[in-house]
Amino acid sequence: MGIYQMVYPFYCLLLTLSATGIPSGLARIVARLETEGGAAASRTALKKALFLFCAVGLGGSLIMFAAAPLMSALQNEPSAAAAYRMLAPSVFAVAAVSCFRGYFQGRGNFLPTALSEIFEQIVKVGLGLFFAYTYRGDAPRAVAYTLLAVTASETAAAVFMLACGYFSRAGDVKPLYRERTKGEIGAAPILRFILPVAVSAGILPLSNLLDSILIVRLIGKYSPNATALYGVFAGGAATLVNLPVSVCYGLAAAIVPLAASLYAKGRAAEAEKKIAFALKCTLFVSVPSAAFLFAFPSETAALLFRSVQGEEGVWLVRLIRIMSVGAVLLSAVQTLSACLTGRGKPKIAAACMSAAVAVKIILELILLRIPEISISGAAIATICCYFVALIGDLLYSVRDKKLLARTGIDFLQFAAAAAVSVGAAYPLRFAGAILPLAVTGAAYLALCIVTKCFSREELGLFGRLKNNDHRNRAGVLPRRSHGCRKGRDPVGR
Repeated sequence: MGIYQMVYPFYCLLLTLSATGIPSGLARIVARLETEGGAAASRTALKKALFLFCAVGLGGSLIMFAAAPLMSALQNEPSAAAAYRMLAPSVFAVAAVSCFRGYFQGRGNFLPTALSEIFEQIVKVGLGLFFAYTYRGDAPRAVAYTLLAVTASETAAAVFMLACGYFSRAGDVKPLYRERTKGEIGAAPILRFILPVAVSAGILPLSNLLDSILIVRLIGKYSPNATALYGVFAGGAATLVNLPVSVCYGLAAAIVPLAASLYAKGRAAEAEKKIAFALKCTLFVSVPSAAFLFAFPSETAALLFRSVQGEEGVWLVRLIRIMSVGAVLLSAVQTLSACLTGRGKPKIAAACMSAAVAVKIILELILLRIPEISISGAAIATICCYFVALIGDLLYSVRDKKLLARTGIDFLQFAAAAAVSVGAAYPLRFAGAILPLAVTGAAYLALCIVTKCFSREELGLFGRLKNNDHRNRAGVLPRRSHGCRKGRDPVGR
C-alpha cells in the first residue's frame, strides 16, 4: 500500500492540471451558454474543450511515463517506476472523461457522470482484485498491475462517456445555416476560466506529492518502516476519511451550475442561500461520519484493514482518530470551493488552499522530525491545512452574517445529534463495526427527524428546480409551447 500511495500523488497532480478542473469549470461555462446561446453553443464549447484538454492529457501521460525513474529515486523506492508507467496512460483518458462530465453537469444532467463513475469503479476493483491475487507472491509487480487496472477503468469510462455524448446528440436539430450566437465561446476563454480552477484543485495534490517525499525521507531517518507508515497514513486513515468526502462530492458538483446560473442572472442573495443549504447538507453527512470514526477507530480498522497488525496497526488506529475531524473539514472545503467556482472566483479558492498547504508543509517539517510524534505529525498537519482552507472559503462564500450564524447553529445541532447517536452505540463496540454503525445511523436519522433539522422549505429547495429555465434549456425537462406538440419549439422561435 505504501508503494501504491507513493505513485498516486504525482498522478493526481498531473490529473488535476490536465483534467480535474474541467468538470466544475466547464459546467459553469455550459450553464451560462445554455442560458444565452442554447444547446449549439454549449456543444461547440465541448468540442473545443475536448481538443484542448485531450492534448494536455496526452502531454501529462508522456511526462509521467518519462519521469518514472526520477520520481521513484526521489521517493527511495525503485520498484515504484513500473507502477508509474502502468498508470501513465490514464491521464489522457481522464481528460476526455472530464470534458464530457463537465458538459453534462452544466446542462443539469448528472446521470452520465454517475453511471460512468460506477462503471469505472466496477472495472477498477474487479481487475485490481484479479491482478492483486494473481501476483500475490510479488508485491511490487502486484502493485504495478493493480495500477494498470486503474488505466483500464478510465479508458472504459471514456468510451462510455463518448457513447453518452453521441446518443445525446441524436435529438439535436441541425440548421442549414447558423451564425455565431451571442453565447458561443472560444478555446481561449475556456482555458482562461478552467486554468485557475485546475490550479486551485492542483494545490492539494501538489502537497500530497511533497508528502510522499518528505514523510518517507524524514521518518526514514529514525524508522526502518517509513514506507509502510506512509502507506498506513495515505492508504489507510486518509482513505477512510475520504469516504464521507466522496459522498459529499455530489453536492459540490450540483451547486456549480446552479450558482453560476443565479449569479449570471444577478440573483446573488438567492445563490448564497443555495450555497448555505449545500453546506448544511454537507455537514449533515460528514459530521456523523467523523463522530463514528473518532469513537470506533479500532473497530473500523479491524473491519477494513484486518491484515494491518502490530506497530502499524497501532499507528493506524491512532491516525484514524486524529484525522476523523478531517471528514468534516475536507467535505466543507470541497463544497465551498465548488461554490466559489460557480461564482466565478476560482482564484480565491486557490489562494485559500495555497495558504493552507503552506501551513501544512511547515508543520510537517517540524513535527515529522520528532520520533515520538512520527507519522502522527502528518495527520495533525493535514487537519490544520483543511481548517485554514475552510475558514478562508467560508468567509468568501457566505457574506451574509445571518446565514453564517445559521450555519454555525446547524453544525452544533448535527454535532449534538451525532454525539448522542455514537454514545448510544458505544456499548456495542464489542460486536465490531457493523452493528454500532447501524445503530449510530438509525439514531442519528431519528434525532434529525424529531428535532426537525431541515425545515419543509429546505427539503423542497432543490425540488423546485424543475421550474428553473436553465434546466429546461438543458433538455432535462421537456418544454411546452402554445400550438405545438410537447417538446417541440414553434417555427421561427
